[in-house]
Amino acid sequence: MGDEISAIRYSAEERQRYREKVDLCLDVFERLLASWPFADDRPMTGLEMELNLVGPDYRPTLRNGPVLEKIGDPNFQTELGAYNIELNVEPAPLGELAAMEGRLRETLNRAERAANAHDAHIVMVGILPTTMPEHLSDPEWMTESPRYKALNDSILAARGENLHLDIHGAERLSTFASSLAPESACTSVQLHVQVQPEDFARAWNAAQILAGPQLAVGANSPFFFGRRLWAETRIELFKQATDTRPQELQNQGVRPRVWFGEKWISSIFDLFAENGWYFPALLPEVGEEDPVAELDAGRAPALQELRLHNGTVYRWNRPIYAVVDGEPHLRVENRVLPAGPTVVDTVANAAFFHGVLRSLMHDQRPVWSKMSFAAAEDNFLACARDGLEAEVYSPGLGTTGADELVLRRMLPMAAEGLASAGVPGADVDKYLGIVEHRVKSGLNGAAWQVAAVERLEQGTAGRSGTDRAEALRQMLALYCEGMHANQPVHTWELP
Repeated sequence: MGDEISAIRYSAEERQRYREKVDLCLDVFERLLASWPFADDRPMTGLEMELNLVGPDYRPTLRNGPVLEKIGDPNFQTELGAYNIELNVEPAPLGELAAMEGRLRETLNRAERAANAHDAHIVMVGILPTTMPEHLSDPEWMTESPRYKALNDSILAARGENLHLDIHGAERLSTFASSLAPESACTSVQLHVQVQPEDFARAWNAAQILAGPQLAVGANSPFFFGRRLWAETRIELFKQATDTRPQELQNQGVRPRVWFGEKWISSIFDLFAENGWYFPALLPEVGEEDPVAELDAGRAPALQELRLHNGTVYRWNRPIYAVVDGEPHLRVENRVLPAGPTVVDTVANAAFFHGVLRSLMHDQRPVWSKMSFAAAEDNFLACARDGLEAEVYSPGLGTTGADELVLRRMLPMAAEGLASAGVPGADVDKYLGIVEHRVKSGLNGAAWQVAAVERLEQGTAGRSGTDRAEALRQMLALYCEGMHANQPVHTWELP
């Protein structure tokens, strides 16, 4: 959940003041980058995980308020949908991946018991496959919050018409939405990398290179509104469900707010500057801080307006500026991965990301010097559509399968990167072994879901088939069994 706000509607004067304040914050941020001794960049890992709530029938249940009250843990927060919650995991040294897995399992098991008290279950999945149009047309679908209400109203007002969802995949979905409700279906895992200002560009560029292979390995969102769409439908759904552009602005090439980007960068400043150049404010909330006075007094300014505006530009690798205990720091927030299928799969995905990222960052001749930005975006979209079956471009290999790229190039890089961060060899073998076997078997979360639904629809010996809605419900029940067993998804049996 982002920073809370105090208003739902804003005047023209407030919007003008906000624009001026964002520009002022940007000037101060440039000074800060040049002069401030930022927090150290020891190898750390932390994550945020967005989760779904279902009832006994494995369909969405709008009970995040009472469930969160029962959990009673400030690390759990609301999300946009009343059937969503979010878990924030405290950062820990990257070498402690196994300990993080244990803490995450314990925390989620405790939260599941609390949810059970309200006839609910917690599900880690990129898009809850049993979500249907009737669930998101419920007037109570949104969490009560001025921020969510203002964001919903601002996006719809900027667009001037209902949102059009038109996704072409294995099947096609074409429908309209009068609110941001479809965006709430997109639940992700967000990985954080803290870096020094001089290293940020290398970290962000590397994360952009890695985004496609990440999706191929971790895709887990093949169904929405009963249709089989992309391997990671969440990528296209999130873009369309928050699109402030009517068709005419899309035709003119106006940038979407869910954005891969358009070029390699040389500084974090480039990304915050683009926010102001390209994107109108959605939540123009002006605070009391004088950032110039704060910096001149030797204090790190919060730069609230700059951060708030950044929070409404949805890059898949988002730049983060934050102040913790008076000390500023910079992070890359990797938002590429879907939630699930299991805790051990999630930690394996995190190990793959952090390991490859460290190797790419420290390459003497970085990949982005040999590859166009457009090629990285093409890889990203291909892997979102086709998962492990995607064809991608890589310097030195040319056009190749995403699975071959991961096996031949990226897993050795990940092992080297993790070893350099002090991850014990046994943990490197465990988590990267999960990724390796997942790729070799071709069974990531998306592939397992598709295969399970096909079997349930067709039926097996001694059992007749069922319709899509019931197949999705039964599949999710089996998915939850595998999720709680915490066995890697490539080992799950099919119905």
